[in-house]
Amino acid sequence: MELVSLLRERQLSVYQCAKESHIPYTTLSDITKGKTRIEKCTAETIYKLAKTLHVTMEVLLEESFGEDENVLVPEDFEIYKSNICHLVKDMGDLDFIIDTLQENKIRIYWEHKCYRECFYLLAMLDYLSRENNLPICNDYEDIRNFKLPETLYPRDVLLAAKLDASLDVKEQCMKEAIPEFLRFNIIESEVRNVC
Repeated sequence: MELVSLLRERQLSVYQCAKESHIPYTTLSDITKGKTRIEKCTAETIYKLAKTLHVTMEVLLEESFGEDENVLVPEDFEIYKSNICHLVKDMGDLDFIIDTLQENKIRIYWEHKCYRECFYLLAMLDYLSRENNLPICNDYEDIRNFKLPETLYPRDVLLAAKLDASLDVKEQCMKEAIPEFLRFNIIESEVRNVC
């Protein structure tokens, strides 16, 4: 749903929303004027906005759907990973797990063939469950039988490998990868160290 429509429904001005959400006025103004796309905002901004407007983050991101609501418009995967890590940091492990399961986000990504996002989110869910000594949610066993066809490295690792072919950066990253992510051919070694 468009931010302008939500603000109108809640009888909030951009200024009032900025004040209540602690999001800079210019950021919200740029979104309402179409200068900035909401899906390009940080997870923290989307989270604060959703909380202020009493909607889910998905409602705010509905504009990310194309004209056909059954087709997701993919975002940059590095931004997606960063947004997920920020969400975990902001919400805390348990609230993130609960929100992910309640919103059925993994299944939604799977059905829309957004496999990188689906596997990353499922890996994060499994990782956080292990870290918090929680049982693994078995609603996604069918998805756990699959993985990406090629190993997906972070951009900085690919760049480092290109710059200095003598370093075996990829092999080192593979050794340090979190097992839940590696299971899906995603190289991820640090999800907690976000600014």
